[in-house]
Amino acid sequence: MTQLNFDTLIIGSGLAGLTLALNLAQNNKVGLITKGALLDGASGWAQGGIAATLSEEDSPEAHIRDTLVAGAGLCNERVTRYVVENGPQAIQWLINQGVPFTRDLGNGTGYHLTREGGHSVRRVIHAADTTGQAVQLTLSEKARAHPNIAVLEHHVAIDLITSAKLAHLGVRSGEKSNRCYGAYVLDSVAGTVHTIGAQNTVLATGGAGKVYLYTTNPDTATGDGIAMGWRAGCRVANMEFIQFHPTCLYHPHAKSFLISEAVRGEGGLLKLPDGSRFMPWHDDRAELAPRDIVARAIDFEMKKRGLDCVYLDISHKPANFLKGHFPNIYKRCLELGIDITRQPIPVVPAAHYTCGGVVTDWNGKADLDNLYAIGETAHTGLHGANRLASNSLLECLVFGQAAAKEIMDQLFTPVVELPQWDESRVTNADEEIVISHNWDELRRFMWSYVGIVRTTKRLERARRRIELLHEEINEYYANFRVTNDLLELRNLVDTADLIVQSAMLRHESRGLHYSRDYPGLLPEAKDTVLKR
Repeated sequence: MTQLNFDTLIIGSGLAGLTLALNLAQNNKVGLITKGALLDGASGWAQGGIAATLSEEDSPEAHIRDTLVAGAGLCNERVTRYVVENGPQAIQWLINQGVPFTRDLGNGTGYHLTREGGHSVRRVIHAADTTGQAVQLTLSEKARAHPNIAVLEHHVAIDLITSAKLAHLGVRSGEKSNRCYGAYVLDSVAGTVHTIGAQNTVLATGGAGKVYLYTTNPDTATGDGIAMGWRAGCRVANMEFIQFHPTCLYHPHAKSFLISEAVRGEGGLLKLPDGSRFMPWHDDRAELAPRDIVARAIDFEMKKRGLDCVYLDISHKPANFLKGHFPNIYKRCLELGIDITRQPIPVVPAAHYTCGGVVTDWNGKADLDNLYAIGETAHTGLHGANRLASNSLLECLVFGQAAAKEIMDQLFTPVVELPQWDESRVTNADEEIVISHNWDELRRFMWSYVGIVRTTKRLERARRRIELLHEEINEYYANFRVTNDLLELRNLVDTADLIVQSAMLRHESRGLHYSRDYPGLLPEAKDTVLKR
């Protein structure tokens, strides 16, 4: 097969990938690959909004302070300031693209701002309760229409092509440092593997929520970019900090439906089945405490009382207010027989966000030359030990723009000819049931042993099971043709291993990582950085 070549190859089509693509496309030939349809990623699922300093009652210092408090001592203060100070212009860029944010002419900004847990003021700009969808629809239409952006849907990245890999194959040698040349990519519809060469390659595949049994993430969130970066030789940091969203809808017919942080921001109260509140017992900020505190409080009450769920009640607000502010949540709950204007919403915590990832600098550059990582795939230092609500889409915007500037400032170098994918020694799989069984086993023991509350013994059990899964999957990968399910499972197991390794190295409880064996804080906050 002929090699596909681009100036920049972007793996992932969420907000980070689309922001980068649209900022590059004026002067770059961009290949944007996504393993599902263009709108299938996690960015489109974001409900609450985007945090930015937009009103006169707010300030960059207040936003920085709230981020640092939530991050429990591990945020990089310089990076945090950089992101916060670039927030307003990033929001203006979205407005210029045509994103239909909810208007409000009464607060001086022209837009309605909501408040979420951990924020000291209203600073979250949103499009009703479907902000991610509104942003993604707007940007994806522009990407599809742009002549310099080639959108390749249903294409799954297998692995990065690096100088170290090529030297191992005897193709190229003598490189002074490890460099990325592109990636091998599976067309999951045709079942063929493409070789894609690029001057620059960008990992923007999102997080790894599907490593857990219960998650608010879409099925695409399988840690692909983190695993590929790790296998290519990049450092990975702070993978123990998995954010569990406190309020995922608990219903047998609802899959991964998030009840936005903004519901609590607008006055929603967490209650036990008897109607009594419990958050004031756990934190002075009650329902507006950061997510890690709220999630642990819910987990504690459920386990203490043997509950299947707790309840989020905002029925005391006027019905028109709820229908206007939360139309998507109202509609979905009503479809399931829950009228949020009259009834509380049953909720449970669920894996939501990966705070760690591939280590990058301020421009999104990873450890390999010509390789970048942006969005949830990356570890920039912004989130620390716990992400402040609605800072995630902000990070995608700011680092997508920063990476674009860095890439455009580079001198052009031609794309080299690369070896084709070799399938001469593999066959079609004989029993794909192995993949589904291993996938189910992984997600269940990660939920049980590496969840909201951890112990050393639980982590050791998880590590032993991961070692066995690694052996099975590596053997399967070596002998059979690759499929989408196999690639996702391979990436999930690698990512699970990184989470467990990181958790075992942190001998304290900080932010999202809570260990019964190490309940206290160490005097100095340090990142957990893994190297191959």
